[in-house]
Amino acid sequence: MLKKALLIFILISCSLLSGCELALFDPKGPIGEQAKDLIILSVALLSIVIIPVLFMSVYFPYKYRKSNDKNEYKPKWEHSTKIEVIVWVVPCLIITALAVATYITSHTLDPRKPLGKSEDTLTIQVIALDWKWLFVYPEQQIATVNEIAIPVDKPVEFLITSDTVMNSFFIPRLGSQIYAMAGMENRLNLMASEEGIYRGMSANYSGFGFAGMKFKTHAVNQQGFEDWVNKVKTSPIVLDEARLGELTKKSKDHQVEYFADVDPLLFKKTIEKYTGVQNGK
Repeated sequence: MLKKALLIFILISCSLLSGCELALFDPKGPIGEQAKDLIILSVALLSIVIIPVLFMSVYFPYKYRKSNDKNEYKPKWEHSTKIEVIVWVVPCLIITALAVATYITSHTLDPRKPLGKSEDTLTIQVIALDWKWLFVYPEQQIATVNEIAIPVDKPVEFLITSDTVMNSFFIPRLGSQIYAMAGMENRLNLMASEEGIYRGMSANYSGFGFAGMKFKTHAVNQQGFEDWVNKVKTSPIVLDEARLGELTKKSKDHQVEYFADVDPLLFKKTIEKYTGVQNGK
């Protein structure tokens, strides 16, 4: 009976999970690969405790049930050196291993750590709005909404802020997420190692339009990136003050937009709007 129930549970779980997109376990960049390895290591170490506990939570009630009179009864038993050693030594070893892994990855996965030389790095400025993402390419003098393109195997530095409530910038297959906060600049360095279209999102609830706050990341070769930039530059729309005012209004499931020109100081002005620099404070 127990085996049958376990089999049914496994089949139901597999059917429910079959539609899930396990993006974190299918990374397409070096940061994502390191993050995946850290997750697997952490789960493996924790499983040393979790699996035995789950097993014993079923085995002990079954073994020591009232109707089982074949086991030895020891009402005065109170101590076992072996059990004491196991319940203290094993968790200490797990905590030590996790501490070492945390210390190492705190440096190797530092979001501000450059992935290449500054002259070889593409800079993208990210501004979180309600409920959309505004991307500014300062070197290319273009801007987009809810879509970016990056060259494969090229370091990308995202400068991230918010012109609204706090959000969280996240491209699961490239790794790492970092908060976007008004009046602050966060930095995130990523790189794509394979061509493809990767889903980006906000990982922090920010209101009723949060579910549609997604964007596409096109990882392409260098020629494909230049073609994409040229396509954006052919847009008849420029990101002037009037258009920016429209973008800052709340909107749900906002469509992709291209802007052929943008104020090169837009990102800086967005931050200073909340720090008071523009008002002489």
